[in-house]
Amino acid sequence: MSEEKSLNFIEEIVENDLNSGKYETLVTRFPPEPNGYLHIGHAKAICLNFGLTQKYGGYTNLRFDDTNPVTEKTEYVNSQQEDIKWLGFNWKNELYASDYFDQLYAFAVTLIEKGLAYVDESSADEIAALKGTPTEPGKDSPHRNRSVAENLDIFTKMKNGEFADGAYILRAKIDMASPNMLMRDPIIYRIKHAEHHRTGNKWCIYPMYDFAHGQSDSIENITHSICTLEYVSHRELYDWFIEKLEIFPSKQYEFARLNLTSTVMSKRKLLQLVNENLVSGWDDPRMPTISGLRRRGFTPKSVREFCERIGIAKRENLIELSLLEFCIREDLNKTANRVMAVLDPIKLVITNYDKGTEDLIGENNPEAEDGGGTRVIPFSNELYIEREDFMEVPAKKWFRLAPGAMVRLKFAYIVKCEDFIKDENGNVTEIRCTYIPESKSGSDTSGINVKGTIHWVSAPHAKTAEIRLYDRLFTSETPDAEEGDFKDYLNPQSLTLLPNAYIEPALAEADLDGRYQFIRKGYFCLDKDSTAEKLVFNRTVTLKDTFKKPN
Repeated sequence: MSEEKSLNFIEEIVENDLNSGKYETLVTRFPPEPNGYLHIGHAKAICLNFGLTQKYGGYTNLRFDDTNPVTEKTEYVNSQQEDIKWLGFNWKNELYASDYFDQLYAFAVTLIEKGLAYVDESSADEIAALKGTPTEPGKDSPHRNRSVAENLDIFTKMKNGEFADGAYILRAKIDMASPNMLMRDPIIYRIKHAEHHRTGNKWCIYPMYDFAHGQSDSIENITHSICTLEYVSHRELYDWFIEKLEIFPSKQYEFARLNLTSTVMSKRKLLQLVNENLVSGWDDPRMPTISGLRRRGFTPKSVREFCERIGIAKRENLIELSLLEFCIREDLNKTANRVMAVLDPIKLVITNYDKGTEDLIGENNPEAEDGGGTRVIPFSNELYIEREDFMEVPAKKWFRLAPGAMVRLKFAYIVKCEDFIKDENGNVTEIRCTYIPESKSGSDTSGINVKGTIHWVSAPHAKTAEIRLYDRLFTSETPDAEEGDFKDYLNPQSLTLLPNAYIEPALAEADLDGRYQFIRKGYFCLDKDSTAEKLVFNRTVTLKDTFKKPN
């Protein structure tokens, strides 16, 4: 009997709340800001929020936190929806913080009427000067004791567009001596004359995140509002607004966000890479974005498995990128068809083979649960093999081709190197072999044992392709923590282009959803840049973890 998996601390909270009758229905939400593409860190939050309601019933809302019109785009909304669906999750309600702008404005008016909010025209520098320090209390704004009537009048004029950006703000009136700096009269509304991607120019004042977030949770009856650890200090303010407004008491819980080696997770920094053309776009396969992982060939199952393995904790830690690569290898080992592709080709001619073209049978995937099936592979007397599979002067324990040496061609015959041809620069351009007719794979009666097996493609039948070999985007495991600009640590070898590879003809029918193991070379997928005339394949991951950590 298998051991039951222990609950993480959030699951324990949920179970206690449901078992005690505190809530009848579990309701969570995933609230991305549509100001960029989602990354692997968001995948962890997605799996947690949607996974809880899958496990315990209830439902999850998708709510876009669109309170900053300057940085938000419909493009980002669409991409984030696509990513969530790709991961295998569905939301009950598609909502936007902007859906609640009227309600949030009414909440702000309520706070003013209760004497719990005031309009302030102090400059940002003046506000900062009065804020105090973590060890020293702040000082009251000179505008803190405006009358309710005056505050309502100015706030109405702010809403009506009578003032320029920055002329006034609305602040909550809490406690300028609070040990929690966020409780020292935080800003809850600011003037911003900017067109919103959904509401257009209806509004010229916008709520701050801390004001919009908890109230949006409350409006939606969110029972468990799950955030990352940087929002621990925000929880007191979250609870204060809900208490003073006397609305549904959503509760906030925090977990450790995902920190991954050899990359950055800041959307601001990822946007910098895109805008400065240091990558080809948000979905560049080197990016930690979900769309980048998808384009590189990662599967939803592998990403979900990764999120499951790293777990939910209360303490920050750094996760090795190699764990994510392990998860995709585990998945693709069972699902990806084995095919042959020669990335650095050299011609091999079998001088005594006179059958023309012969159809051989190759296994698709011996690891597949259904056996994987087989496919037909054309064979002829002219092949391409990897240049690295021939050595003119063989090293010790060399089991591949060399003068006089024998090797098995995968799914085919044993061949013996008889000669080779060089060009005027001394480069080997052709290897000449003979084959053993009795050594055919599956019916070998030759009695000859060889230690090496290499892959190949038939030259007359091969298709050409561009191969893109991707590696880690940064040379440092922690580019965020290094001195200087994080971009100084970009890996110049993060992309290697091989423009003239040869692939077996079956790959001409590859599609964007297919995943393939190029025998001995790694796992690959078709890239969206492919055309009928030019196929492009991305390396998802090598067959083994070959990354060498810097000294």
